[in-house]
Amino acid sequence: MYRTYLQMFFILCCSLTFGQTSFAQGKPVKTENGLIAGLQKGSVRSFLGVPFAAPPIGDLRWKAPQPVQNWQGIKACTTFPASAMQADPVPFMMWTEEFIAPPKPLSEDCLYLNVWTSAKSSKEKRPVFVWIHGGGFTSGASTCAVYDGDAMAQKGLVFVSINYRLGAFGFLAHPELSKESGHSASGNYALQDQIAALQWIKKNITAFGGDPNNVTIAGQSAGSFAVNALIASPLAKGLFHRAIPQSGGLFNPGRIKSLPDAEKTGQLFMKNAGVSNLAELRQKSAEEVLKIAATIPWGSFGPVSDEYVLPTDLYNYFKRQKQNQIPILTGWVTGDGNLAAGQNTTAQQFKDNSKKVYGDKLDAFLALFPANSDAEAGRSALKQGLISFAVLSSHVMATTNSMPSFLYQFSHVPVDKPDFPNYGAFHTSEVPFALHTLHLWKRPWRKADYDMEKIMTQYWVNFAKNGDPNGPGLPVWKAYESKTRTIMELGDPVVPKPGLFQQEINFMEALVH
Repeated sequence: MYRTYLQMFFILCCSLTFGQTSFAQGKPVKTENGLIAGLQKGSVRSFLGVPFAAPPIGDLRWKAPQPVQNWQGIKACTTFPASAMQADPVPFMMWTEEFIAPPKPLSEDCLYLNVWTSAKSSKEKRPVFVWIHGGGFTSGASTCAVYDGDAMAQKGLVFVSINYRLGAFGFLAHPELSKESGHSASGNYALQDQIAALQWIKKNITAFGGDPNNVTIAGQSAGSFAVNALIASPLAKGLFHRAIPQSGGLFNPGRIKSLPDAEKTGQLFMKNAGVSNLAELRQKSAEEVLKIAATIPWGSFGPVSDEYVLPTDLYNYFKRQKQNQIPILTGWVTGDGNLAAGQNTTAQQFKDNSKKVYGDKLDAFLALFPANSDAEAGRSALKQGLISFAVLSSHVMATTNSMPSFLYQFSHVPVDKPDFPNYGAFHTSEVPFALHTLHLWKRPWRKADYDMEKIMTQYWVNFAKNGDPNGPGLPVWKAYESKTRTIMELGDPVVPKPGLFQQEINFMEALVH
């Protein structure tokens, strides 16, 4: 039951395409590959489905993204691209249609991005905000309704959302793939897709009025894991200048695979496919690859410590401050704890499971995460899940960073949806508040919700502009420092919380060494 529940939480992100009936044809923009035409709605121009890499199909399946071929004439970029191949997207639990990838089209030919800008000239050099979707690295897309970039473009940013390969398409490693790669590594194709998108942005975003020297990368859930990975990756150096990882990171044990382990999974994948070499595997249809991937234990496809895209010992790599040093804004939602917590645990079950994990440190653990009753054990399980899933990674990214870092906890509970369960401040619920897209999430919003949206969006916009969320009319947000460890509570009210989870973080971090 636990595994099923966790899988459901990770099959996240993205949803409906946006209504475009009020859009008009916009002025073409010149990219390095050719002219593109987008759409104009009010002051905002949008360019949808812009290719940033060649389609990763045929012989390019399980290879690093390749350059886009130039085209003649004007390419119409007026409709959203296909989502990456994944299981059929359907709403579930708290994630209504606004958070789920469009059911169709799905395709391996998915390496496209979307741009929104209200700049009137290529000389404006506006801050660039790049959104990386979540979905457990197995689902999601850039075309989620609550990822619409129109509002952020109106606030002075050039907003970009990107697709990347998912599941086995994005993370399959294999000894043969490592051998043919030229750098003895395989498995991180999805991360290389994201790097290719950032390279495209560096070369082309000026034409949209953006500043290639002021790029913020942001993402939620698996998108947050990706931001953590890009902060670490030497291949991404110089491609972005600030980062906003929302809900999750790679410092929890088991979150990242070693290359040998990932290659063993790839060998099992090839065996289950009934083929003996890569050429035959690449001849399988995309649908067949999905079916084969379903025979592999869930959670097998994700970031790989390959010593090319990612270092082997990520924690100590950060402790030595080898990662890209940039301002960071990071945090979590109180409901994130559900993703890593055992459900409906009893006090005895919690103690028994904790003893297996913490051994002779059990008493110290139970002092911080008590389980004197079933109800108390449930609360401790949620707190432990929250810290392991998101809090610890935010802390490590901040304390190993030579640049200012700002941490938050989002606890604001969105207004109830009529005839729908109340899931509280659930995983992903902060995204529409940050991206100013509440109007695209169908709920009877209150003034309190709009007030939170106004505050949170302005923090995010300020940070993208100058690396500091603070600004006129906003509660003062102090940087996270080793002594005070101030975390901004984005709740009712918005207030700083010095030392939140300090003892629990210290205990959990000591186990990572």
